[in-house]
This record gives sequence, C-alpha cells and structure tokens, in this order.
Amino acid sequence: MQFSLSLRLRVATGFALLCVAVSLALGGWVYFTSRDLEERLIDEALAAELEDYKARLARNPQSLPPLTATVRGYLLPRSASPDELPAALRVLSAGYHTLDVEGTSYRVAVSASDHWTLYMLHSRAQVEYRERRLIAVVLFGIIATALLSAAGGWWLAGRVIAPVGELARRVRERDAADLVSPFAEGLPHDEVGELAHAFERYLARMLAFVERERAFAADASHELRTPLAVIQGAVEVLQADPQLDPKMRPRVERMARAVRGMADLTSTLLMLARERPGPAPAFTPCPVDEVLREVIEQHQHLLQHKPVQLELHIEARPEVAVERPLLAIALGNLVRNAFAYTEQGQVAITLTGTDITVADTGPGVPPEDLCCLFEHTAHSRRATRGAGIGLPLVKRIADRQGWRVSVSSAAGQGATFRLVFRTQP
Repeated sequence: MQFSLSLRLRVATGFALLCVAVSLALGGWVYFTSRDLEERLIDEALAAELEDYKARLARNPQSLPPLTATVRGYLLPRSASPDELPAALRVLSAGYHTLDVEGTSYRVAVSASDHWTLYMLHSRAQVEYRERRLIAVVLFGIIATALLSAAGGWWLAGRVIAPVGELARRVRERDAADLVSPFAEGLPHDEVGELAHAFERYLARMLAFVERERAFAADASHELRTPLAVIQGAVEVLQADPQLDPKMRPRVERMARAVRGMADLTSTLLMLARERPGPAPAFTPCPVDEVLREVIEQHQHLLQHKPVQLELHIEARPEVAVERPLLAIALGNLVRNAFAYTEQGQVAITLTGTDITVADTGPGVPPEDLCCLFEHTAHSRRATRGAGIGLPLVKRIADRQGWRVSVSSAAGQGATFRLVFRTQP
C-alpha cells in the first residue's frame, strides 16, 4: 500500500483524529446528559407548580393560574369549550409534552380531574439558549483539542521517528560501492537498531555474493575462453586439411558452428555479468546487416530437408554501438527459433533502419504463454519447448542496450518477433 504522507505527518494526523473522536463522544455524552437533566428539572418545577396551584385552587376556587415570564397556566373546566385554549394544547393528553405554543417552545404538564383540566407551561427559551452555548463550547473544545493533539503528535512523532530518519539519511547518503561501513553505529538498541543490524547482515550477504560473482566471472573468462580457443584452432586446422574425409567435413563444420556459438555465448554472458556503472562506453559501430548474414549462414543448416522458403529483405544498413557478440547472440536466438520451429511455409526476415523483424509460419505461441516468453521461469521454459535461455537472454541484451523486443503470435498461426534497436546518429 502506497502512502503520500510522511510518517511524522501520519502520526500527527492519527493523534488529531483520535482526539477528535474522543472529544466528539465525550461532548455528545455531556450534551445529551445536560439536556436530559434540564428536562428533568423543568418537569420537577412543573410538578411543584401544579401541586401549588391545586392547593390554592382547593382553598379558593377563583384562584387564577400562574402567569410569569417563564411559567404560565390554563385551567379548563369540564363545562368550558376547548376553543378557549391555544390550538396546540387542545389535543394533549395527561402527562408531559414538549411543543411550540404561539412561536415559543414550552415544556407542558397536563393534569386532569373530574371537574377541570389543568395545563402548566414552562418556557424553554433559556434552556435552548444554554444548549446553543453548550454546543458552541463543545465544538470549540473539539477544535482546540484537535489542534493541540496534532501539535503534540507532531512533536512526539518527531522524537519517535528521529532514529528512523537517521537510518534513512545513512542509507540515502551511503556510497553504492560501500558494502562494509556499519549502519547501526550510534543508533539505539530498539526496533530501529535491529533494522539497521538486519541491513548490515543483508549487505554482508550481498558482499559475499558480489565477491563470488566476481571470482566466477574472472575464472570463467580464463577457464572457458582458453579451451574454446584451443578447440576453435583445432577445428580450423581440420577445415584447412585437404586430406579430410568428405564424410567427416559436415561434422567438422558442425563442430565449428558449435564452437563459434559457444564462444559468442560465453562472451555475451561475461559482458552481461560485468557491472557497467555510469554512462555506456562508446563502441565501434557494428553493421547489423553483416552480423545478420553471418547469423543466417550459421543457422542455415536447420532448414535443410524442410520445405521452408527463406526471405531476407535488407531495406537499410544501420549500425549500432554495441559489442558484436551481444548483437550476434540476440539476432542468432531469434533466427534459430524461427528456423527450428518452422516445419513448412516460410521465414521472412526484414531489416530496416530502426528494427529487425523475424516472422515465421511455425506453430506459434498460445496467448497465455506470451506474457512469460522472455522470463526465466518454468512456465516460460514450457512455452518455448525447453529452448533454454535464448529468449530471456535476448531480453537481457535488449534491456542492457536500451532496445525493445516484442512478439505477436497466435497458436497455429506463426510468430513475429521484432527487435527495435537504437541506431548511431
């Protein structure tokens, strides 16, 4: 999951949101508790007013209901018409009610007897004013608490993640070639220190791996090239021998092709294994058409005894800045696959100023295998019928040189490979 905010800002925001949630819950509880308490106090006041007026009414039947700024009463005898009451009171039953009477909010207590019905009203204007002030105070408290919490969270997060920031700075400023200097020196012995030690252990493993790779490349450069040069020299002597049995000459030619291919492959793998920091070095421009003709001649034997027509279209003669073995291996794998898998029909190779296309009428590649054709996986080996490292090697060479390789195919309809290279300006 990707985050756009810094760790420190996320911690501060989390603090603020947590405090806002707690403040909202506490403020809501205070508001509803205060409102319920005020309603109970009003009900108690109304009950006291009802009892007081009933007592006065018992002593003096002519006593009038109370009429003050906050309390007012209505007495409706059984013989009187309800039209004498405000319309909002006519439908009320005995008990307590909250409603608006003539534009003012009241808490109403209704008491009935055999001779009259008494309505006692208590104004809620002051209560509503206090409720509005309470809401304003609660909101102000929530905002202030959120701001203070965010500031406190920002400060606390800075203290907490300071070791993380120090570790990130060391990683950022570290030289890519420095695999020895310690990471954890001076860091606290906590989770961040453990992470730094894990980095150190990982770098130690990487250093050992790099050393093994360097040793292998150095050993392979000598131990593989030397015997290949000896074999190639012996094969050339056999080819130049006029007394060589004609039946043996095709076998010697096959040995020569295999040695040249092995030499180019060895050189290519060693070139790819070498680290190449900084800008790419300048190479002598390599003529693509010459290398292509050599590759076709080298793999021409794969088309023997097959009803396959080879079509070569040279529309341009570009030159690319690349080691010749790399270009030979890349083109050789594309051409060899087309020659090997095409049993009948044709293979069309087209060279333009920017790319080379190899199209065949072979069995093609199923759509589900196209995605992994250039990968070193078991699936890709099944997709290429166990053809080895050929196509993945072409992809590695293309990535190294800044080229682009692609394939379009359908099962039973052949395949078309296209290598787009970067030409010399």
